[in-house]
Amino acid sequence: MTLLDVSIVNVALPSVRAGLDMSESGLQWVLSGYALTFGLALVPSGRLGDARSRRAVFMSGLALFTATSVLAGAAQSEGWLIAARLAQGAAGGILVPQVSGFIQELFQGADRGRAFGLLGATIGVSTAVGPLLGGLLIQLFGTADGWRWVFYVNLPIGLVALPLAYRLLPPPTARPVAAPGAPGRARGRDFDPVGVLLLGAGTVLLLLPFIQVEQWPGAGKWLLLPAAVVLLAAFAGWERRYARRHEPLVSMSLFRARSYALGTLLSLVYFAGFTAIFFIFTLYLQNGLGYSALAAGLSITPFALGSGAGAAVGGRVVHRFGRPLVTAGLVLVAVGLAVAGGVVHLWSGPYVGWATAAPLLVAGIGSGLVISPNQVLTLAEVPVVRAGSAGGVLQTAQRIGSAAGIAAVGSVFFTRLAGHPQDWAGAFQLGLVVAIGFVLLALATALADVLAGGTGRPAEPRPREPLGPPGSPAHRPGPPGSQASAPKP
Repeated sequence: MTLLDVSIVNVALPSVRAGLDMSESGLQWVLSGYALTFGLALVPSGRLGDARSRRAVFMSGLALFTATSVLAGAAQSEGWLIAARLAQGAAGGILVPQVSGFIQELFQGADRGRAFGLLGATIGVSTAVGPLLGGLLIQLFGTADGWRWVFYVNLPIGLVALPLAYRLLPPPTARPVAAPGAPGRARGRDFDPVGVLLLGAGTVLLLLPFIQVEQWPGAGKWLLLPAAVVLLAAFAGWERRYARRHEPLVSMSLFRARSYALGTLLSLVYFAGFTAIFFIFTLYLQNGLGYSALAAGLSITPFALGSGAGAAVGGRVVHRFGRPLVTAGLVLVAVGLAVAGGVVHLWSGPYVGWATAAPLLVAGIGSGLVISPNQVLTLAEVPVVRAGSAGGVLQTAQRIGSAAGIAAVGSVFFTRLAGHPQDWAGAFQLGLVVAIGFVLLALATALADVLAGGTGRPAEPRPREPLGPPGSPAHRPGPPGSQASAPKP
């Protein structure tokens, strides 16, 4: 639901504009406002799930997401829809980190890889199939009100998923919550408000110039970036100091693990290229070639199918191949996109959607071999007690990468169109070159990890060290079946 809403709205924008007579800046905020509040909520809600109850936080986010989807569908004005989208993005940010936290908590070894493989398949398919579903809904319900069903479709999903979540997700168990160096001090209720404010302000200043790149004229917006760097540096310093006596919002010790630091960087750079592809391809097909929303969505389907299949396979074999599997996936993505660009260069006609199907399928398979295996490898050394916040940081990196990539690729795309208004194919090819550049940067990051650490295979999980004295809640063993529950000899 949450990732589908990132891409499904793209094809609905013409319908939204017609239905509510929205301005260009209002349409931009329908897209970027969701991404902004989504990114803001990820890390604090991940920490909240770690400290309290992942099931309760998950269900709260799911209920809020369902309700705000209905509010967005019922919008009667521009301000109403923007406010609903802001709330919907925050709800998605509450929901998402709990998923990786549950996988870290409930699965070990190769089983964890398979679980992340299914999650990666869901991510790939939902991101890529959004335009298809959005186009289908608009086709069924008409241009005037079809956009409302893009949001209403979440209502039956949420109503089914809520009772299933209560029944199937595990209730909270006692988790170690004491910070290293302070044994026996259980601080699950300490949520580091200063850290939340510093991270939130830094994230807003970092994202805002990118998501408003078209609507905010002039170079003044880029002055927010150095201010964001200062705030994020202050956040890192505060977290190190805070960790001496409390459990921080984000433990800086996570980044001492090469797998986590390089995996997060790889995710940031890859999503900059990965997400931008759908943005410019949809514009090229709909505005340049006159494709309907449904036909444009069908043209992206090969990537979606390949991504789902690649992620499912990648999650099953990542423990055998490690980081070289991600490297191979990135090579497939780069090659597939390059061939797609060549096809558009040679044959930019009404059937270009069919002509690009095979290279997009290859790129999709490669993408599936990147997303879920990288998530497994990145979180392999993360303690379960910090799984939610660590997953939130990883997701935040993906959102920042997506915003920066769309801004960079879109800037090249629209600059070409400004000078050559009819050259949609040329604009798409130039944008694709920038997207492939981001993929190659991700490939360089993966190669650096392989060269520095050999295979990059995730290590077998080790027994969890107790963080509190015997008899304290922090000393209790993990869930049944985990290595943490086995008594030491």
